[in-house]
Amino acid sequence: MDWKLELVAVPVSDVDRAKAFYTGTAGFNADHDYTVSDAIRFVQLTPPGSACSIAIGKGITDGEPGSVRGLQLVVADIEAARAELLARGAEVSEIQDFDWGRFVFFADPDGNQWSVQQIPPRG
Repeated sequence: MDWKLELVAVPVSDVDRAKAFYTGTAGFNADHDYTVSDAIRFVQLTPPGSACSIAIGKGITDGEPGSVRGLQLVVADIEAARAELLARGAEVSEIQDFDWGRFVFFADPDGNQWSVQQIPPRG
């Protein structure tokens, strides 16, 4: 049996601002935006090429906006990924090299923190 992680809730304070950041600045695809009631709005966003999406909205999670740490995207070319984020207006770190990969870091407007990793070649 396959067990697939396909959706992670990310708490945000302003759904429209967060949606604009993730689609415009981070380049995610806007998959769904449904207002179910006055208490629930569900927005699903997916990074290009990813099998896992994030959910933002109203009534989606009890988490504190900006409290998510350690979300990680994986890319084939860290220089190109950083250049794309910069071109879209993201505040992104310089490239950091570690034995386990090359990374850049950025945060959404609420402070939820993301890393982008280029995995080193295997063996």
